[in-house]
Amino acid sequence: MDKKICVYAISKNEIKFVDRWYNSVKEADYVCVLDTGSTDGTYEKFKELGVITKQKKYKNFRFDVARNDSMALIPPDTDICVCIDIDEYFEAGWAKILRENWCENTGRVRYRYTWNFNPDGSEGVVFMADKIHKAGAYNWKYPVHEVLSPTTSGKLEFLDLPQIQLNHKADNTKSRKSYLPLLELSVKENPQDDRNMHYLGREYMFAGEYDKAIETLNRHLNLPSANWDIERCASLRYIAKCHKQKGEKVSQESALFRAILECNYVREPYFELGIFYFEQNEFLKAAFVFSEMLKIENRYLNYMSAPICWGSAPYDYLSICYFQIGELKKAVSAIETAIKLSPNDDRLKQNRQIFIDKFNELNTKD
Repeated sequence: MDKKICVYAISKNEIKFVDRWYNSVKEADYVCVLDTGSTDGTYEKFKELGVITKQKKYKNFRFDVARNDSMALIPPDTDICVCIDIDEYFEAGWAKILRENWCENTGRVRYRYTWNFNPDGSEGVVFMADKIHKAGAYNWKYPVHEVLSPTTSGKLEFLDLPQIQLNHKADNTKSRKSYLPLLELSVKENPQDDRNMHYLGREYMFAGEYDKAIETLNRHLNLPSANWDIERCASLRYIAKCHKQKGEKVSQESALFRAILECNYVREPYFELGIFYFEQNEFLKAAFVFSEMLKIENRYLNYMSAPICWGSAPYDYLSICYFQIGELKKAVSAIETAIKLSPNDDRLKQNRQIFIDKFNELNTKD
């Protein structure tokens, strides 16, 4: 017998996304939404669509409590729970894939998640998300950036299904102001949790509190549990960004070198170090760093993977560096690759012509 699937979510003032979200999740057997106080008709719209829904307002909102409350709406005969936000949507066929591949020992499913899209419609940040889980086996923890935590002692396996595609197109006008106090609360409750410490440091950076960000990100790096090299690398990259904002170039450069030492198999720290030298007009150093970066061919799907590192930008910067140091043949080769990756970019084409004209001019003189 087919496994019963329930999609569940929390919502607040999401009316513009309701139809898109609902049309993508109605492949499930059940759809449940806990509304946390919408005033724009979101709650009423879900009721019209026949969604299992309830409204509950919170004096002191936290995401883990709301998500756990939303799980109370899930029908008892559900086998598989799917938690996605209202500004997300599945591509068609996901439920069939899930039912066909689910096993008795499956606890969580990882699926392909496009977190954002570039202005031209191409994918931005892509990683494997994991908010599909076995019913009754998990609850949510942490006030914000909440995660699933097992509630059973039995061994449950992760199942990777990259053929399931979830997309995220957010409302960028929504404020992040609630995130910082919730992250501060999260770290207060769990001061040894490396993940939340990293997130808090990043949030301080977003808020322009650079000294607090540097202090908090260094606390992350010093936690015994902070062992994920990609995340450690990201903390050092954020520290470098903070030093840049403070005008502390030596410390910025040092943090970027440390980021590469932490994780030398991802492009991001090389790219940021290359930009650092480029902005100082140290084009020989920048060319070397960008060249080393482009030797890395494997893109790791995680939320810290920067799409700019995998597009035309590295070749664009490298071509300018080569031009500045007189390596005109290499400059033309690099810009050609950049144009292949961004064929509609007129500036790149103009640069190519400048490089070619300069190359021909020098060859004619010789």
